[in-house]
Amino acid sequence: MFPLQRNRRLRTNESIRSLVRETTLSPNDFMLPMFVAEGKDVKVAIPSMPGIYRHSLDNTIKEVKEAWDLGIKAVNIYVKVSDHLKDNKGVEAWNKDGLMQQTIRAIKDAVPEMIVMPDVALDPYSIYGHDGIIENGQLINDATVDALTRMSLSHAEAGADFVAPSDMMDGRVLAIRKALEENGHHNVGIMSYSAKYASAFYGPFRDALDSAPVDSQNIPKDKKTYQMDYANRIEGIREALLDVEEGADIVMVKPGMAYLDIVREVKNAVHVPVAVYQVSGEYAMVKAAAEKGWLDHDKIMIEQLYCIKRAGANIISTYFAKEAAAILNKLS
Repeated sequence: MFPLQRNRRLRTNESIRSLVRETTLSPNDFMLPMFVAEGKDVKVAIPSMPGIYRHSLDNTIKEVKEAWDLGIKAVNIYVKVSDHLKDNKGVEAWNKDGLMQQTIRAIKDAVPEMIVMPDVALDPYSIYGHDGIIENGQLINDATVDALTRMSLSHAEAGADFVAPSDMMDGRVLAIRKALEENGHHNVGIMSYSAKYASAFYGPFRDALDSAPVDSQNIPKDKKTYQMDYANRIEGIREALLDVEEGADIVMVKPGMAYLDIVREVKNAVHVPVAVYQVSGEYAMVKAAAEKGWLDHDKIMIEQLYCIKRAGANIISTYFAKEAAAILNKLS
């Protein structure tokens, strides 16, 4: 009751504000998504994601070392494979000498303590740009799960710390967990993209990997039969709970800022760490607005990351990871 309670007493200056601050943010909270390309000394700018590049393996290692020096402890790997390696079944995805497998080995050799979480989905390997196998104009769940399991095993054998299925097929976490156990990979974890919504925020990412669904009458035009309807809340909680039951060690909500209600609901429902992917479109909007002078880039970047953490994220996968870590390190 006023004046006995004056809430502004706890906002008087930065010293008291920092003393009672409920949420903290550090580079330990970040995971850096990285795009890897074939070749040597390759650095290809992604126009829709200013400051983000597709790097060849040699330059990827330099980036990983830089991230580690900034205090970032995890990287999430995506590969841009050549068109001639693509097919409908994603066979290249489990090639033990494929680009992803080479990348995992190289990172673990260069920075052994860096946590490597390679993406598990068929869209970079698919001639159709979908996350699974297409038959008669439809994406086939169970055959895709078999392919994802083989892909996950190849990642584990290459040295991945976690596999990160982002495909949204039913039952894939259980199949992957069983296969990892049966093949002796007891300590390889699963970070499941559990509540992954069919979002327009993914556009720049698909530019980065050339992985958008092809425009064909016989192919689904979008990913709405497997990614979730953004109008749904309870479905996201159910997906996360099912993935935990199937053996997921970490569950993810994707995208980030527009889905913080889902983050909080999932955090309240599960007893495993929750990851949030601040996706390419969210990154691109901040960059574009800052370029126009409409927003203060660094302030809005840090504010958004705090908001994601406050909502319940234990891990934030963000293209801002290096920039944000540099700022936070200066403040610490």
